[in-house]
Amino acid sequence: MANLRLLLVDDEPDVIRVMKARISSWGFDVVEAEDAKTALEALISKNLDIVVLDYSLPGMDGLGVLKEIRKIDKKIPVILFTAYLDEELKKKAQKLGANAFIPKVSASDDVQHTLKSTLDMIKKNLNSIR
Repeated sequence: MANLRLLLVDDEPDVIRVMKARISSWGFDVVEAEDAKTALEALISKNLDIVVLDYSLPGMDGLGVLKEIRKIDKKIPVILFTAYLDEELKKKAQKLGANAFIPKVSASDDVQHTLKSTLDMIKKNLNSIR
C-alpha cells in the first residue's frame, strides 16, 4: 500500500524542515505549505490524506484555515499542532472538526511521540476504511 500523503502547514521554514524529515521517517509522503493559500491549493490538487496545521499563519490563522478545509473536505483528518496552549482555542478547533490538538511546546520526544501516536491512529483508521 502507498504511503499516506500528509499536508504539513507551518510558516517557519525550520519547523517545516525538521517536522518533514521526522514525519517522512514515519512512512508518510509530506507536502508542505507555508501559508493558508498554499495549503488550500494543495488540499484541492494533491490528493491528501491528513493535514497537520499550525495555528499561527500569515494572513489567516489556523482556525480560519480549518474552516476553509472543512468547506473543501469535511472528512480529512486535521491535527492542529500549535504553540498556543489555550483551552478556548482547543474547544473551537474541536467544534470545527479538528481530530487532535497537540501543543507544539518544543521539538521534544514527548511532543514527537504524541504526534506520531496520533498519526498512527489516523493511519490505522484510514487504512481500515479503504
